[in-house]
Amino acid sequence: MAEALKKKPAKNHPPGSGAIRERIGVIGGSGLYHLKGLSGLNPTVVETPWGQPSDPFMTGMIGDVPVAFLSRHGAGHRYLPGEINYRANIAGFVALGVRRILSVSAVGSLKEAIVPGDMVVVDQFIDWTKGRPSTFYGQGAVGHTGFAHPICPDLAKTLVEACQGVKARFHEKGTYLCMEGPAFSTQAESFLYRQFKADVIGMTNVTEARLAREAGLCYATLALSTDFDCWHPDHDAVTVTDVLAVMEKNVSTANRILERALQTVRTPAKCTCQEAPATALVTHRDSIPPETQKRLAFIGILNEEAGAGS
Repeated sequence: MAEALKKKPAKNHPPGSGAIRERIGVIGGSGLYHLKGLSGLNPTVVETPWGQPSDPFMTGMIGDVPVAFLSRHGAGHRYLPGEINYRANIAGFVALGVRRILSVSAVGSLKEAIVPGDMVVVDQFIDWTKGRPSTFYGQGAVGHTGFAHPICPDLAKTLVEACQGVKARFHEKGTYLCMEGPAFSTQAESFLYRQFKADVIGMTNVTEARLAREAGLCYATLALSTDFDCWHPDHDAVTVTDVLAVMEKNVSTANRILERALQTVRTPAKCTCQEAPATALVTHRDSIPPETQKRLAFIGILNEEAGAGS
């Protein structure tokens, strides 16, 4: 039975430099529904102001590193990309004291050089989604968060070094175009995305990245190339069968990369990701409705101790 977590979330501060290891978050995408090597498993249900996350979080240890793992699409792959409760997922990590998240995502390749089976450490996004909730602000609170560089450079470096360490075939940078889905691209769309100079295409990660930045979390994506989308003359149709065949090999490699990366995320963050909420909020606190204040306090954007209307 999953343990229900109702306690208040950890404060929105960078982790200290003491002996206690910081809990790291991992989001598993298509094919990666559990994290190999995770011991002392404890399923934990987290209640958030935005509802239930995709699944109970699986908390445990990789070596001496505390980890919280979440299956993005839920057990059995139940949620479409546009149905995922991204706000609850990110808020759940905050409640578990997570300040840094490693995300794994299956993607299509938009470049000849990125072949199925390759890994891409993403550094940029193009948002092509339509209408899905992608902010914690609203309902009486306006916030504009800097997002020019959407990936945490510290975590990206950790992933690059882990890819090198396990001798995976990988690409150090890449732009991820996030489409709405759930259907794959038309060929005309695929050609268009290549003109954007995007490197890979997926359906989930930009929404996670936006929310993670709003909440002051570090976030990085390891993209797993499964196909050539439909632009390639020799691969002009994408099928689930083909994707799953490549994904099986990719997931094995991704597990080895993650295990190594988690062991090397050891020091307090030296990036500015966790400072983002401090300069985003525009609305004066006195003007924010009490319920909205509570929601923002849950993820650390507001100081809960200050009280409503203070």
